[in-house]
Amino acid sequence: MDRLTAMQVFVEVAQSGSFSASADKLDMSRAMVTRYIGELENWLDARLLQRTTRSVTLTEAGEHCLRRSQQMLALMENVEEETCGHDENLRGQLRITCSVSLAYAQIAAAVVDFLKLHPQLKIDLNASEGALNLVEARIDLAIRISATPDPILVGRLLAPCTSVLVASPAYLRSHGMPQVPADLNGHSYLSYVNFGKSIWTMTRGEEQTQISISSHFSANEATALLQAALAGGGIALQPNYLANPYLITGSLQTVLPDWKVPDMGVYALYPSRKHLRPAVRAFLDFLIERFAKTPW
Repeated sequence: MDRLTAMQVFVEVAQSGSFSASADKLDMSRAMVTRYIGELENWLDARLLQRTTRSVTLTEAGEHCLRRSQQMLALMENVEEETCGHDENLRGQLRITCSVSLAYAQIAAAVVDFLKLHPQLKIDLNASEGALNLVEARIDLAIRISATPDPILVGRLLAPCTSVLVASPAYLRSHGMPQVPADLNGHSYLSYVNFGKSIWTMTRGEEQTQISISSHFSANEATALLQAALAGGGIALQPNYLANPYLITGSLQTVLPDWKVPDMGVYALYPSRKHLRPAVRAFLDFLIERFAKTPW
């Protein structure tokens, strides 16, 4: 039995909680996943997983094995990179995470361009809205949009993240174009569950106002609200990196263009400055150069 592969399979099952999902992720059959787990348990003479028809959970032995397996796999990746580092070719796997909208609008294309420069590297992109423990999830680099990034992590500002109020031309023809913030009263709002769901703060020069909104449609993900705005569902607060292509074509129009909402930042976050893997450093430098021009 390839014990490193068995550890990789076990870690994937432990994190996903599913044999079938792990089989799909690892591109192997469910029977092969089951076999690796069984042989690892036989080798360790311990039951690692509790299996029911609805869930897969770790036993106490499984929790210990998970930590050690993650350490072993990370060490193997480091050995591979350091051993092959003399030929300047990046190898191994890089795990990154970002929001769904940022992956859609910017990061997926950036990954493709980076891999063209380093074809022997593999990148696993986790597009997710939820907060992840980077160490437990074995994430090398997180690209997050925030006003106040997690102080526990090392953060590098890649670009400012500006946002804009938008709506479709059809919606504005039907409901009217607001001229001042007070005109927003009575409009249909499309809001983000975790940001500005009930109040939008807006400024124009020294002026500041807050608009209380009552949203009939909220979502936890920006591209869903973008599609709702395109369909004429109402006024949405959208990041420029996502909205700009539709503003250029006229599929969306800016609402109250003289008024601004607070800026945030696009940050690259990672657990520690020490022992930063070559692939992580290279991708971070690549993003810094790419985002210096604010590509959107």
